[in-house]
Amino acid sequence: MRTALRWLRARADDVAVLLLTAMFAAFIVQIAARYVFNHPLGWTLEACVTMWLWAVMWGSAFCLSNDDHVRFDMLYLAAGVRLRRVFAGVAALAIVVALACALPATWDFVSFLTIKKSPTLRIPLAYIFCVYLVFMVATIAMYGHRLVRVLKDDANTDWLEDGATR
Repeated sequence: MRTALRWLRARADDVAVLLLTAMFAAFIVQIAARYVFNHPLGWTLEACVTMWLWAVMWGSAFCLSNDDHVRFDMLYLAAGVRLRRVFAGVAALAIVVALACALPATWDFVSFLTIKKSPTLRIPLAYIFCVYLVFMVATIAMYGHRLVRVLKDDANTDWLEDGATR
């Protein structure tokens, strides 16, 4: 199981690398078109923004661990293991409930965006913003798993440390 998860994470990293590479290539094309050929291209800006959106959402959903996210954890780190477990459970539950409640409305809005197209590339906006749905489902799954571990009173508390040094 761990081998399959490592393989999937490596493929998710590959997708993120491809997205950032495509964004950088579009950026270089825009620089060349604007400053070398004096003929700015509109599609490159739209491609860069779309690739950036996808890279951020994809990377946050699949490439970053809980330790990699920015957080304010002074109280969490000052607490003992029991209180950390409570904090972790409440935070995980809040994230799961909030995103699960927002999921139907988000689905409706992204579905609605099929009738609109991006200005330059004419891509349906639903294709551009569907990555947010992927992000939401992946985040619900990740924090749902964390909540289950908290509720099971997992004997291995390394995951409560979250990279903190004691």
